[in-house]
Amino acid sequence: MSRLFFETEPEGDGPGFIGATDVLVYFLSLAFSTRYGAQHDLARLALVLRGTYKIDLEPLLTFADRDIEVEADARELARVWQDAGPLAETLRNVNEALASGDEEIDAIVREAPGLRERLVELQAMAEAAAARGARVRLSFEL
Repeated sequence: MSRLFFETEPEGDGPGFIGATDVLVYFLSLAFSTRYGAQHDLARLALVLRGTYKIDLEPLLTFADRDIEVEADARELARVWQDAGPLAETLRNVNEALASGDEEIDAIVREAPGLRERLVELQAMAEAAAARGARVRLSFEL
């Protein structure tokens, strides 16, 4: 099963994921792939969040694969560290949109069990990291 990792620098205590994070890996991957014409419902959700709600998803789409096969993979994993504040803001905006009652969003989220809950957990994690001035890294393993 795919898994999303949330790391902070410096390390510290904070909230974590309660459930499986594979749905986040799928959402982030498909949201990223919208630039290449992805047509999946989770890609459509990203387009709605960007287009209708004008949410900058870039902090959420700054992630890398943890599987290091070549030096370029290691550089990419190191490159995706980011300030926690913008990620927390993006997640607040995303979660507000998901809670807005928008029928199109609701229909997509119903087909992605756990997505809403994992995004709320990720927001709490990013906000806790931002409150202590930490940098964060999102990465995944397949």
